[in-house]
Amino acid sequence: MASFHILSLTPQAPNSLAEFPYHSQSSIRFVRFRFSVHELRNPRRLSFRGFRIMGSIADTVGHTSDAPPVLSSSEVIERLRTSRENQESQQQYLAMYSSVFGGITTDPAAMVLPIDDHMVHRGHGVFDTAAIVDGYLYELDQHLDRILRSASMAKISLPIPYDREMIRRILIRTVSASKCRNGSLRYWLSAGPGDFQLSSSGCYQSALYAVVIQGKPPSRSKGIKVITSSVPMKPPQFSIMKSVNYLPNVLSKMEAEEKGAYASIWLDSDGCIAEGPNMNVAFITSNKELMMPHFDKILSGCTAKRIINLAERLVKEGQLQSISCENLTMEEGKKADEMMLIGSGVLVCPVLQWDEQIIGDGEEGPLVQALFELLIEDMKSGPPTVRIPVPY
Repeated sequence: MASFHILSLTPQAPNSLAEFPYHSQSSIRFVRFRFSVHELRNPRRLSFRGFRIMGSIADTVGHTSDAPPVLSSSEVIERLRTSRENQESQQQYLAMYSSVFGGITTDPAAMVLPIDDHMVHRGHGVFDTAAIVDGYLYELDQHLDRILRSASMAKISLPIPYDREMIRRILIRTVSASKCRNGSLRYWLSAGPGDFQLSSSGCYQSALYAVVIQGKPPSRSKGIKVITSSVPMKPPQFSIMKSVNYLPNVLSKMEAEEKGAYASIWLDSDGCIAEGPNMNVAFITSNKELMMPHFDKILSGCTAKRIINLAERLVKEGQLQSISCENLTMEEGKKADEMMLIGSGVLVCPVLQWDEQIIGDGEEGPLVQALFELLIEDMKSGPPTVRIPVPY
């Protein structure tokens, strides 16, 4: 007789989702059912696509008779594939490169890492990303330079016999194999697999991983609200490298979402404006000055540095008076005419409110919009120094 075990149940939702492993003599099949809160409150008789459960749902919990099976490698892959197919994810992974198996896969079920990779269990890894826009990689070289700097700071050597040019070719080839024309390329350098010790001295070789994620052509972001983060930011030694140690960033972002905001803004130890959880912040003053925090205590944003370069055109046209990196207090930032978040994920996103303070007139400002349009133009038709064609 089949037995059922409830893995997840959320009766607070109007339509709750429960997932049951259906046990037979030969295999386990995961079956999902959706039912109403009314049915949960009256769980004596529930029918799901041919299955009928009699008695209370609670009576079925823990009554599985089978022990976890020992699986072959092919069975593991099949279950990983089924699990992927059942996930409701907003991201689609098109290709992955791994130096561990020395090639590219387009099967999401095979896009896995060794459990003893020190990036997995110790956070000893660095990463970076590059946008894919209309079949071109945007600022790949700039991001590649940054991940190599981060790797050096994190004491991660390149896998033998990899060098910068070889990594560059692998990344471009991975995008080519994915057939992705709009999306993102994310890649990691890890201390590598080897053991579960604290030091990476037992890792036989560092590792390179890369994933191509399907996306849409870049588009304009609506104005958002931010808050001041109560989560302490990382000290400069770790803030200036793009490592996988993102727990403070995660908690900062979650804090913002819990308070109905898009992101949190960090202040440094001197009380000056630092950065967001995964983006830089910039301001337009009442004197039409573009101002950003110094990069000495925060991540040197590739998109932010490109914006500084592109904004020179607005200075020549008289729309901006000057561009500078300054130490700004929160009070000075909140008095700005315009505020924006800048990064490869958000591009140039206008901030309309910080905590309870409305920024400027509470509307999306003209100079933030002008900077966004300059960036989009650069992504679509910029010089070869920032746009690399992908040979599909």
